[in-house]
Amino acid sequence: MDAVLLSGFAKAKEGDHVIDLGTGTGIIPILMEAKTKASNLVGLEIQPESADMAQRSVELNHLEKKIRIVTGDIREASSIFGAATFDVVTSNPPYMTEHHGITNEKSPKAIARHELLCTLEDVICQAAKLLRPGGSFYMVHRPFRLVDIMVLMREYHLEPKRMKLVYPYIDKDPNMVLIEGLRGGRPRMTVEKPLIVYKEPGVYTDEIYEIYGY
Repeated sequence: MDAVLLSGFAKAKEGDHVIDLGTGTGIIPILMEAKTKASNLVGLEIQPESADMAQRSVELNHLEKKIRIVTGDIREASSIFGAATFDVVTSNPPYMTEHHGITNEKSPKAIARHELLCTLEDVICQAAKLLRPGGSFYMVHRPFRLVDIMVLMREYHLEPKRMKLVYPYIDKDPNMVLIEGLRGGRPRMTVEKPLIVYKEPGVYTDEIYEIYGY
């Protein structure tokens, strides 16, 4: 769900160079290729098994000419690709700071959910370095980290420009936040209408069906 919502929130124009940090199995670049006019996309993933699955997904969808999967560390992204080389950066990073409850710190699930191999600051720092001036950073995260997100984005000159809170049900607290930052942008942020996921248990809202393309 996180990746699908992020791909529906992010924007890319024809000719834009797009990178997804921590791409996992490559779902965000594949969805971005389908939803936007971008045709030069990169997915960076540190876990070889996940990167291999991402590459196979790219090949199964016959997108080898448009999407490239690279195995590497987010913390070294600007060294791998060079500074100011992308117009759009996306990320669905680990959101848990605590190590509580982790039985195997090397498991793919633990690495994807917990800040074991990179932190929120690592992601935002590298996004800022990778973006050209005026480039956009899109991230999905959890509302309880929102203060950290805003502070770090400002620190690394990614001005928060657009935000949308995601609610599982209309009467529940939000459990996701979608945010856009502009490299070197001026202060002024738009808070968009909330996104509600379910009308009732097991039944998506019309907005969610639209994002999924139904």
